[in-house]
Order: sequence, then C-alpha cells, then structure tokens
Amino acid sequence: MRLRPTGNLLRPHALDNVFDNVCWRCSRQLNYASSRSPSRRAFAQAVHPVAPVAPKQSSRLRAGYFLSNWLLPRAQDGTPSQYSAVSTAPDRDGKLAVTNSASTAGQVNQDLPHRRRQAARRNAATAPAQGPGLPEPSENPLPPDASSALTTASTKHPANSLRRQLSLLLSLSKPRLTVLVVLTAMAPYALYPVPAFLSPSIGLDTPSLSPLTLTFLTTGTALCSASANALNMLYEPAWDAKMTRTRNRPLVRGLLSERRALLFAIVAAFAGVGSLYFGVNPTVAFLGAANIALYAGVYTPMKRVSWLNTWVGAIVGGIPPLMGWAAAAGESATGDGSFRELLLTPDAIGGWLLAVLLFAWQFPHFMALSWPIREEYKAAGHKMLCWVNPARNARVALRYSLLFFPLSVALCAVGVTEWSFAVTSVPVNFWLAREAVRFWQNEGFKGSARGLFWASVWHLPVIMVLALVQKKGMWGRVWSSIVGESDLEDEDEDDEDWIADDVGEGAEVAVGTAQTAVPPIGPK
Repeated sequence: MRLRPTGNLLRPHALDNVFDNVCWRCSRQLNYASSRSPSRRAFAQAVHPVAPVAPKQSSRLRAGYFLSNWLLPRAQDGTPSQYSAVSTAPDRDGKLAVTNSASTAGQVNQDLPHRRRQAARRNAATAPAQGPGLPEPSENPLPPDASSALTTASTKHPANSLRRQLSLLLSLSKPRLTVLVVLTAMAPYALYPVPAFLSPSIGLDTPSLSPLTLTFLTTGTALCSASANALNMLYEPAWDAKMTRTRNRPLVRGLLSERRALLFAIVAAFAGVGSLYFGVNPTVAFLGAANIALYAGVYTPMKRVSWLNTWVGAIVGGIPPLMGWAAAAGESATGDGSFRELLLTPDAIGGWLLAVLLFAWQFPHFMALSWPIREEYKAAGHKMLCWVNPARNARVALRYSLLFFPLSVALCAVGVTEWSFAVTSVPVNFWLAREAVRFWQNEGFKGSARGLFWASVWHLPVIMVLALVQKKGMWGRVWSSIVGESDLEDEDEDDEDWIADDVGEGAEVAVGTAQTAVPPIGPK
C-alpha cells in the first residue's frame, strides 16, 4: 500500500506514470521541483544575479531500496531479478529522472505463476490439434528413473567407498521394478486358501503360513529379479546411451566395470535360485530361474528384432504370481511337491488367474509408458509397437484393460475372494478402462498417455489390496476365532467321534458274545 501525500493532488498529469513507481519521499521532491514557477526563478535571477554554481552530484538510490515490495522478489542466485527496482535522481535542470529497469505492475501480474498457467491453458485450447506424426514436447508422464537417481547419488561419495559401490550395485537391480516383482509374488502367497486362518499346523510337519517360507520367497525373488535386470543392462549399454531415460545408468557412464556387474548378476542368480530351492520348494526355484532366462535371454535381445517382445515381457511379469501361489501350495502339499501337484490341479486355477491378471496389466502400463519416448526407442533401434504401429499400440492397451472385469469375477467364482470383490473392483477397473479408451481415441495425444500411465500405476496396488481384504472366508474365520464358535464346533465334533467310537466298540463286543453263545452247526 502506497502513502499518497497531499501534494500529489496538484501534480501534473504527465507525471502519473512516474508517481506509480516512486516512493513518498521522492514524490515530495518531485512536487517541490514542479511547483516552482520558471517565471519566478527568472525574476529572482534578474534582480539578484548570482554566480553559477556547479550542480551538486546527488547519489542515486540503491537498487534494493524498493525490494521490500513482495511483488519484486530478489533473485536467489545472485543475478539481477527480472523485477528490478526503480532508481530516481534529480538531473541538472532540477527535474527528477526516473530510471525504471522493472516491468510495470501489470507485467508483474502477468508473470505470476497462476497467470502463466492460465495463459498456457488458453494457448493449449486455442492452438490447433497436432497431427499424429508430430511429437508432443509437453507429454512427459515418466517418473524419474530410480537407477539413474541412485547413480547420480553415488557420485557424491569417494570412488572406492563402500557406500558408492552399494549404490551402484543397487542401481543395477532396478529397485522399483524389483520391489514390484516381490509384491506381486507376496500377494498370491497371502491369497492362497489355506485350510485354517493363521493356524500353526494342519496336521502336518509344516505350518500353513510360514514366516520363514515367506522370507525365503521374498529374498529369492528379489535376487532373481536383480540378476535379470543386471544382465539386461550388461546387454545394452550402447543403446541405453541413446535414450534420455537410461543414459545415466552406471554402465553407460562407466562408473562400474562390466566384469563387476557380471559377477554381481551371477552371484545374485545363484543366491536367489538357491534360496528358493532350499527355503521354499524346487518348483518355485525353477520358476525363478526361468524368469531370469526369459528376461535376459529372450526379452532383452528380442527388443531389437520384433515388437512381439512386449508379449514376452508380459509373460515374465506373470511368473511371480505363480511363484507365490506355488510357495503357499507347497506348505500343504501331501505329495512330492512337483510342478504338476502345485500348479496343474483344479486348486491352482486361482494362481493362474492372478498370473493372467499381471500379464494383462503389463500392456496398458507399458504402452502408455513407451508412447512419450517412442522417438527415442526408434533412434535406439528398439522395435516397439509405440512407433511401429501407434494405432495398434492403443488398441492393445484398450483390449487388455477391458480384461480386468471378467478376471475380477473369475477370482470370486473359483473361491479366491468373496463375491463382494467383483463389486468393489468395478470403480478402479472402470477408471483404467476409461483412460484406455481416451488413449485409443487420441492415440496418445492430449494427455491421454499420461492419464493411462498413472491409472495403471494406481490400479495394480488397489486391486491387490481389495483382493487381500476380501479373501474368501477370511473375515468369517476371524469372527469365529474372536467369538469362539470354532472351539465349540470342534468340541461337538470330538464328542460325536467319541460317541461313534463307543458305539462301534459296543457293537464289536456284542457280536463276539453272540458268536461264543451260539453253538456251531454241523458234525462235531
């Protein structure tokens, strides 16, 4: 708020713009200089002539004098701000010279953040729609790459320090992808319909839900995923250098030798498969080894051969749910725990449905993720559907997004979840399907790729949590354990068995007595 002195009421209109940019003290000087009439000054000089006096050099106001105004922020990096201050100084004629190195108040308002956002929205609405062949520079829904972030963080430590080496090795494992793989293995393990809810045993030597088995499952799965990702980076550092999303990886920057990366991949593979073999069962170990072979040996080289590599990568993403299901099934297996017993029986249908769910989820997620960087994939030589056939890329994303509706119903039908899951999963499935329809209609433009990407990111954890919360019979068993109805039922069953045993023993005694009392028929 400016203070307006009384003298401003008589100021010349030509100086209105000047007064809008000066303070109260300078305005008084300006009013005093302008109020003195030139005729009076000439008459006084004629009557009393005086020797000319050299004009007094007036010091200019400091540039920071007016920066107390919150609309004129000071530059943080030491460079002059675009909203510079107004400097004033009287000239030789006594007039006030105003040096304005700042924009006016209207320009300041136009440069405010909310004004810039509004202008950008108006320009986007009035601009003509871009063609399908033109890139869209504002379309960048990809989050920062975790491997690149870890690589950058590792450079802050000494070259041979343990902390730097651990950060580089962790970046080889693609930590976000590895965490996702582990979670998709843990959810089916928890969803497996065990005979009793959290019971320590079911009449066998092994528990129905073993924390130790779950520990070996998560550790082995994480190590297998880290090995596959490290082999993937070892195979394509030259092509990773051509993409902005991967050019900061440790092997591309030369922060880690290929020999050390290969040693890490081999050690992680053997440790992961060994943990699954000795800590879980051989079937899960076989699935972990198969995942490493498919991802590093088939999917990675196939990226430069055919766009069908996406389907191979989706198979790799569908294997961890089978690993979790087979690990839980092995806890209650009565046979040898072979692949046929754990995954090729009617009880294993739920595990296969969860695998299909993860298989289908890969397509809307990756099709939306790859679309903004399709030109980089093309420059690197990767055969991706996003640039080979963008229309088919959108159709594939839509087709597999619609598959979640029947999959949710099927999980209820086979007894993995309650029927309420089919209803509660409709909103999140509808959200994914709606974004997939927009992606298909706009072929990735107008923000549709970004919308589908984030819908897929939230879709998977929400579906898994809903399934875990509505596991078949879980809340009934929890209620029974709280109320104690299960104990009464067990006592009634024990009483019935005891009565049946007594009746059976009594019948056997009666039959034996009758046989001894009746003499044998026939010749003696």
